[in-house]
Amino acid sequence: MSNTKISYLLHALMAAGLACGAMAAQAAPDAAAAEAAIKDNKCSKCHSVDKDKTGPSYKKVAEKYKGKADAEAKLVTHLTTGPKVKVDGEEENHVKTKGDDAAIKNLAQYILSR
Repeated sequence: MSNTKISYLLHALMAAGLACGAMAAQAAPDAAAAEAAIKDNKCSKCHSVDKDKTGPSYKKVAEKYKGKADAEAKLVTHLTTGPKVKVDGEEENHVKTKGDDAAIKNLAQYILSR
């Protein structure tokens, strides 16, 4: 293999590594901010990280959306629109999450990372 081909290959691998690193850094939610949003919105009344309460655990939600390209968008919609959910066999509106778009997006990323 010529030096030119090796150089090209090394540059391509470095670019791929940088791109993966940027995606990983971008995907990491701010856990402290998400946990504050959970507290402020009283999400813990119905949800927990690993145990079902009247609502599913965050782990169960993350499993439901795993591998789906639109997972974050669907969860943000769920958090902000107050859709019907079943609680103890009866339908009621899910509480709309309060906060700006960035905080709600961060909360969705946090839930999906569980």
